Amino acid sequence: MISLEQLGENAKEAASSLNLLTLDEKNKGLAAAAKSLVNNRDRIMKANQIDVENAKKNGMKESLVDRLTLNNERIIGMSDGLMQLVTLDDPVGEVISMKKRPNGLLIGQKRVPIGVVGIIYEARPNVTADAFGLCFKTGNAVILRGGSDAIYSNKEIVAVIREALEAIALPSDAIQLIEDTSRETATAFMKMNQYVDVLIPRGGAGLIQSVVQNSTIPVIETGTGNCHIYVDEYADFQMALDIIDNAKTQRLGVCNACESLVVHEKIAKEFIPLVYDRLTEKDIVFKADENARAICSNMEEATDEDWGKEYLDKMISLKVVSSIEEAIKHINKYNTKHSEAIITENYNHSMKFLNEIDAAAVYVNASTRFTDGNEFGFGAEIGISTQKLHARGPMGLLALTTTKYIIFGEGQIRK
Repeated sequence: MISLEQLGENAKEAASSLNLLTLDEKNKGLAAAAKSLVNNRDRIMKANQIDVENAKKNGMKESLVDRLTLNNERIIGMSDGLMQLVTLDDPVGEVISMKKRPNGLLIGQKRVPIGVVGIIYEARPNVTADAFGLCFKTGNAVILRGGSDAIYSNKEIVAVIREALEAIALPSDAIQLIEDTSRETATAFMKMNQYVDVLIPRGGAGLIQSVVQNSTIPVIETGTGNCHIYVDEYADFQMALDIIDNAKTQRLGVCNACESLVVHEKIAKEFIPLVYDRLTEKDIVFKADENARAICSNMEEATDEDWGKEYLDKMISLKVVSSIEEAIKHINKYNTKHSEAIITENYNHSMKFLNEIDAAAVYVNASTRFTDGNEFGFGAEIGISTQKLHARGPMGLLALTTTKYIIFGEGQIRK
């Protein structure tokens, strides 16, 4: 097994080579990797089946097993994600600005790769291909540390991508996997600031906080998703029901799923029975406040913990509020700065919500499930940043670049 130091040295060397690749070479690498995923899908699914069986034996909940599972359709989706990146413009080399100073110097800013990107993530093997694609397109080398639940899947995906790059004489160390999934190795990885330029955690709150607290490498937080939908007093009920159903039940184990409902008291008596019936048909359990339970007595009592909880399960919290101001205050207190939505036909309320909610993505009359790199037109995404520095929201190609100043002179010296 390769040591962390060797992985770091390999990545640094690969990053130097990747920085020099032409757009055509990058696209050929992505296309080769995409083809290799599809051609080797039986290998990948066989490895994934081992992970899935182990996860079930270990009692992983159904929604997370679904997130772990790879099938023919999902592998084709991973391949298509790489091919979509081929069609996108390469931000590297773009000159953002160029200004002439009074002394004649031309000072500009140019987009460049970050260098070596480290990613620590849980049982989501699709992240392996997405991370490679985005990093490769932007000239970055990537070191991956996936969770033990997906180790067989990740090893096979990385292997087929590396084989594809080697076959066309491109640096296979553009993607490397830390195969030791122990916590000790993960912690040691977080200290490799001499090799890794930025670290991106993708997973639950525990993983993210562990990285933030232990890393000596700059971290981009990709937060958990306690996403709210506020049903305003001016909401269209049918629209609200359809959006809530989609946001909660389409996929339970994703960070942009709705976990919390907030309903205005003026429509609560009429609307809450409707949403209760709609979601309980799909076995969703409600954790509700006293006012909501007075309307639907079958709901379970919510605790303070429920208001801030990302369930990733067949469960949702429900709070009744007396005004849009109270709704905004409640959401800003308990949200994770991910994705929040209002359902309303009132323009002033929609603008107030957009302006006052503190989150990476704020929706009016649409499902929170759209917070995704593909849906935003970025191609694959490296994660959804919930912090406010450098990148926020779905992180596509631009988020994996930095800038450097380029200065043109004609012999100027400083006096």
